[in-house]
Amino acid sequence: MARAVVENTKKRKKIEECPYLDTIHRELLDFDMEPACSVTLESGPHVYACLVCGKFYRGRGSQTPAYLHAVNEGHYCFVHLQQGTFHCLPEDYEIVDSSLDDISAALHPTFTEEDIVELDKNSELSRDWFGRRYLPGFIGLNNLDRTDGINAMVQALAHVKPLRNFFLRQSHRSLYVEAPLRKKRKKNGQDKDHKNKAPQRLSNLVLH
Repeated sequence: MARAVVENTKKRKKIEECPYLDTIHRELLDFDMEPACSVTLESGPHVYACLVCGKFYRGRGSQTPAYLHAVNEGHYCFVHLQQGTFHCLPEDYEIVDSSLDDISAALHPTFTEEDIVELDKNSELSRDWFGRRYLPGFIGLNNLDRTDGINAMVQALAHVKPLRNFFLRQSHRSLYVEAPLRKKRKKNGQDKDHKNKAPQRLSNLVLH
């Protein structure tokens, strides 16, 4: 039986074992797309990716697109695109399972200094979810409808090591999860710790 723990702060269940994890299709997941609901086209902080079909849906409460998708399609596993938490709908409990760590890493990638150094040393080929072999660091980008030109430019810039290393050192979670929350707290006068912090400059980190 799944063990449920009620959080004191959110009063929401966390379940360590979910019976639907085997319905997840990792090969359909693509977190490069804009986090907008495929039904309402709304973006915002409460958009979830269905881990079964890969589509994005807003909300988690009753009558929201994500909830109705779970009920109508029988797709029960979702990930919050900003917070990275996993949820089962329509029961609405949070899933805690180490087998989802690879999805967390794909959603919010983080590179240590050791990882960055190893990029230039690695010569071993890896395989993607479609079985195709590639050398890490040398893989194509998604074509988002006539974006092949900008893709080629990004690919070229990604091989300028100081520039590449600058962006790899930036935590994806810090940029896209924590930064918006800090901005909101600062606007409300609740974030005094970051008030006087000087912003990081690309030139400083590239020349470091």
